[in-house]
Amino acid sequence: ENKHENGGNSNTFRRLEAVLRMIPCWRLARVLVRRKNTGNIYSIMPTSDTDHRLLSLLHTPGLWRGSEHPCSESGITDPGLSTGFPGLDACLPWQGWPAAALVEIITPQWGIGELQLVLPLLRRLSQQGRMSLWFAPPCSPYAPALLASGVDPACLYVVSAAPAQTLWGIEKALQDASCALVLAWPGRLNSRQIRRLQLAASTGRTLGILF
Repeated sequence: ENKHENGGNSNTFRRLEAVLRMIPCWRLARVLVRRKNTGNIYSIMPTSDTDHRLLSLLHTPGLWRGSEHPCSESGITDPGLSTGFPGLDACLPWQGWPAAALVEIITPQWGIGELQLVLPLLRRLSQQGRMSLWFAPPCSPYAPALLASGVDPACLYVVSAAPAQTLWGIEKALQDASCALVLAWPGRLNSRQIRRLQLAASTGRTLGILF
């Protein structure tokens, strides 16, 4: 009985295989064969006919691919700005902050010392007499503390405006090559707004840091 039953099952599966082979848009893969309970389990997977959708996604302008970065395989063509922390510089592909890009520093809340991360850069830029713009900081910069850290407050400009005007101001500052650094607290931004700021930073060759 078992032999007859197993033989019947084999014929059934052979017929099933013949039918499935007639379907051109699917590929069959046998993943398991059990000896005692004669049975075959098939995984039906799409063929390369659907690859055009993946290729379309990869050519989306909003998609960033790491392999296309100038610091990837071809080496660093646009050296960055040192963060002032050798360990951090060694971890970043630009050996520091990117010279013309947008960076986001995410913290659970403001005012917990996140500015310490950019303080060496602020100090170096102020020593060079270069200008930095601060947009909508949650607290007013404390000039005595900046002076004690070697940062000249005369090189810092604080801008306070309505949210819509703040975003416009950040974009214009990033487009201006005379502005060495933009620090901004714009609140939540959508992908389109972030993309606009990224393009502005690339145009003005300016580093923008969002909090």
